Amino acid sequence: MIEIAIMFTAGCYSIAMLLDLWRIAKGPHSADRILALDTMVINMIAFLVLYGVWRGTAIYFEAAMLVAMVGFVSTVAYCRFLLRGDIIE
Repeated sequence: MIEIAIMFTAGCYSIAMLLDLWRIAKGPHSADRILALDTMVINMIAFLVLYGVWRGTAIYFEAAMLVAMVGFVSTVAYCRFLLRGDIIE
């Protein structure tokens, strides 16, 4: 039963990531692209946690933590670049 729930959830996350890719490609403004990229990072974190549950190993939870940290820093850096023109002051 858990395998069916995991496969259904993985399908939903895959569809969400495809919609995020569409928003990144067709976003009318840079803010839309930033939000879509941040949402894609969140979906990837959830997908890694789901895969870790399915495989029964904890290494994917650590990978999800790394993706979360890198995703946060990249979102902040991209926003600062758009607002100020440079990342490092």
